[in-house]
Amino acid sequence: MKSPTPGKSDIAGYDFGSERSAKSPVSAEELRYLEQTLGWTGDDAQLLRKHAALFELQAETMVDWWREIIGSQPHLAKWFFTPQGKPDDEYKAAVKRRFVQWVVDVAIRPHDRAWLDYQEEIGLRHTPEKKNKTDNRHTPPLVPLRYLLTFVRVVTPVRQFFESAIADRVELEAIECAWTKAVQLHVTLWTRPYSRDGVW
Repeated sequence: MKSPTPGKSDIAGYDFGSERSAKSPVSAEELRYLEQTLGWTGDDAQLLRKHAALFELQAETMVDWWREIIGSQPHLAKWFFTPQGKPDDEYKAAVKRRFVQWVVDVAIRPHDRAWLDYQEEIGLRHTPEKKNKTDNRHTPPLVPLRYLLTFVRVVTPVRQFFESAIADRVELEAIECAWTKAVQLHVTLWTRPYSRDGVW
């Protein structure tokens, strides 16, 4: 199975590496300290890249599973509602395509400046500064930080998506561990726009 490679995308609003993306104020040194704190290593990155094709294959299934959890809880689902209190299906569809791409990006993207900048962009798109602007929608202008943090627990158990393709239980556990560290790093970076300067 051929691994996916980073490249240009036709996904609306997917601004990875473009001039439209925010610029992260997080330094390379600060990123390195975060990685050290999490225990993120080159082996973790290599393991996710090794199975990147599986992540790409399963990405939509994973996102659908997670979105079912969102949709089943009104306090989470409402961040996708119109001012009339109805689900904004166009907005949900646009966000889903980027969410699916994010799964692949976690597996394949190196933690370089373009990647760091796009984490800032994703964080901003959950705050009043940029939420709705990418898609020109009118859903609530903020996803509270508490839901970004607590949703980590929902998206980190992933071995169920790979059990049919990977029989080695040790390998499955290692993949889930690497994925968990990667997700925690992403979400930590997304929290930066929620914080006052000097306290993040």
